[in-house]
Amino acid sequence: MRRLISGIERWYAEHPQVERALLRALERAEQYWLLMRFNRPIGILLLLWPTLWALWIAGDGRPDPKVFVVFVVGVVLMRAAGCTINDYADRKFDPHVARTRDRPIASGRVTPREALALFAVLGLTAFVLVLTMNRLTVLLALIGAALAASYPFMKRWTWLPQPYLGAAFGWAIPMAFAAQTGSVPPVAWVLFISTVLWATVYDTQYAMVDRDDDVRVGIRSTAILFGDNDRTIIALLQVTTLFGLLLAGQRAGLGGWYLAALGAGAVLFAWQQWLIRKRDRDGCFRAFLNNNWFGLVVFVGILLHYLFL
Repeated sequence: MRRLISGIERWYAEHPQVERALLRALERAEQYWLLMRFNRPIGILLLLWPTLWALWIAGDGRPDPKVFVVFVVGVVLMRAAGCTINDYADRKFDPHVARTRDRPIASGRVTPREALALFAVLGLTAFVLVLTMNRLTVLLALIGAALAASYPFMKRWTWLPQPYLGAAFGWAIPMAFAAQTGSVPPVAWVLFISTVLWATVYDTQYAMVDRDDDVRVGIRSTAILFGDNDRTIIALLQVTTLFGLLLAGQRAGLGGWYLAALGAGAVLFAWQQWLIRKRDRDGCFRAFLNNNWFGLVVFVGILLHYLFL
């Protein structure tokens, strides 16, 4: 082993250009990793939970393994693609926002052309995965891809980019039903609307972190639109989200475990209201992160229902 290590070290010493190339490749990989936000998996989780809700309900507690794998991998790929195109779209704004100025494109460590190429690779890989599903799922995936690609530009044209993000995140729900059952029943659309409302809640909390910077650079958001009524409107959206999930559960025949999960979710929503009471950056960001637990408890309620059916 010592001779092997010694030989490798000697070879690298004799070929310094190889070592430099390897270091450059590793540095690029690290920047792409950061650009796709794999160092911050919260976005993957927030996209994953509604997908799992839909897969379990559509599959009556036993989702098809192939569909499950395709959708979980697709969630990871599409979230990475979304982050990439988002940073490309915001490349002129991010350097002026405290939270985003060190991102790879904003700091100049990744070029816009590299970001577009990475987005294309991620999107095409996800689409190849979807091609293994049925025709309806593929058609729905085209709409989902359009939503994901256009969302980052919405904050220039509308004060409501948060519901648009919700539509992009929630579109996995009709796709999951289509892949699992070959159709999109009413319960899927109730679940989809609930997810749009929920995403508006947590992305508004997220936008509250950057509100002062966004006003200064001209980015639009529900956090700015709602103004001093932000907490009240978020509370209304939280209540409506719970009501929508309750309706979805009734349509799906979900019982006591699910109702208990919604009760736990209501407690989490109340905690988020406490966190954002002063509208400070740290509290709003903690409230945003807390939504991961909301998505988890709802899924646990669905899971327990089918386990003990």
